[in-house]
Amino acid sequence: FFFSSQSKLLFKRTIATMAEEGSAPEPKKYQTYALNVDPDQDDKATEIKLCNFSRPHMRAFHCSWWCFFIAFFIWFAIAPLLSEIGPDLGISKKEIWTSSVVSVAGTITMRFILGPLCDKYGARVLFTAVLCCCAIPTACTGLVNTATGLIVLRLFIGLVGGTFVMCQYWTSRMFTKEVVGTANAIVGGWGNLGGGVTQLIMGSVLFPLFKTGMSSEMAWRTVSIVPAVIGFASGVAVFFISDDAPKGNYGELKKKGMMPEVSAAASFRTGALNLNTWVLFLQYGCCFGVELTMNNAAALYFKDAFGQTTEGAAAIASIFGWMNLVARGVGGWMSDKANAKMGMRGRLWVQT
Repeated sequence: FFFSSQSKLLFKRTIATMAEEGSAPEPKKYQTYALNVDPDQDDKATEIKLCNFSRPHMRAFHCSWWCFFIAFFIWFAIAPLLSEIGPDLGISKKEIWTSSVVSVAGTITMRFILGPLCDKYGARVLFTAVLCCCAIPTACTGLVNTATGLIVLRLFIGLVGGTFVMCQYWTSRMFTKEVVGTANAIVGGWGNLGGGVTQLIMGSVLFPLFKTGMSSEMAWRTVSIVPAVIGFASGVAVFFISDDAPKGNYGELKKKGMMPEVSAAASFRTGALNLNTWVLFLQYGCCFGVELTMNNAAALYFKDAFGQTTEGAAAIASIFGWMNLVARGVGGWMSDKANAKMGMRGRLWVQT
C-alpha cells in the first residue's frame, strides 16, 4: 500500500494513543466474533463455517459468492437465448460471436480498474455499484433491434464480470493465509456456478414459462427483466447487510485512524510491475477463457449441431458450469494444504 504522509501521521498517533491507554479496547466495530480469529492478521478468521452467516467474516463470505453468482446470472442471461435472438433480428453467426467476444472484452478492462479501487474503497461498495449499474442494460435487452445494438448491449452487460475481483478480494480481506485459498476457491467456484445455473434457469425454465403467454420473440425480449431485478436488489442489499473488513467498513476505519488512506494509482503500478502478475494473467486467461467460451457458445452449438430445442440445448449446456460446485473448492483446499507444508512453493505445485 502507498499512503499519504498525513495519513501515516494520523495512523501513528492513533497507535501511540492506544498503547498509552493500555487496556483500552480497540475502537473496532465488533469486539467479539463468531469465528476464531488471528489478531496478528488484522482479526481475520482462521476457520470457515459454511452454515454460519454471522458478521463480519461469514456474512462477507456468503455475500461474496452470492453477488458473483448473480453477476453470472446477469452476464450470461442472454447466452442460451441467442439461437432465438439471431433469427428474429436477422443477425448472422459472425455477429453473434462478435457480441460474445465484446462481452468478455468488457470484463477484462473492468477488472483492471476494479482491482486498485478495491484497495481504496473495499469490495462491498464496488459490488453494489457494479451490480446495480449492469442490471440496467440487462433490463434493456428487449429493446435491441440490430446487430450493433446487441454488441453494444453485451459490452455494457459484460462489465459485471469484473465482480470476480471483489469476490476474491473480500474473502482475502476476511480470512487468514492458512485458509484463504479454500475461502477464495469456494466463493469463486460457487459464483462461477452461476454460469451453468443461468443456462438452465433462463433457457429451460423462464423462457418456456414466458412463452406460454406470449410469442417466443416477446418472451426473450422480456425475460431478462428477471435477472436485472435480482441483480439490482442484490447490489442494494449487500451494501447494508455486510462489512468491508473484520474491524468495520473502510470509511469508518479511516476516520478512526485505524486504516491509512490508499492510493489506487500506486496500487495499480505495484501490481502491474510485478512479473508474477502477468504469469498468472496468462494462466488464468487460458483457464477461465475456456469457461467463458463454453458459457457463450454451448447452447447455440447444441441447437445447431444436434437439432435440440432452445430449452433442451440450454439444459445440456448448463452441465459444464455445474463442475464449479466442487472443482474450485477442492483446488483451494489442496492449495492450503500444500502451503502449510511447503509455503508458497506448495501453492505453485498445485497450480501446476
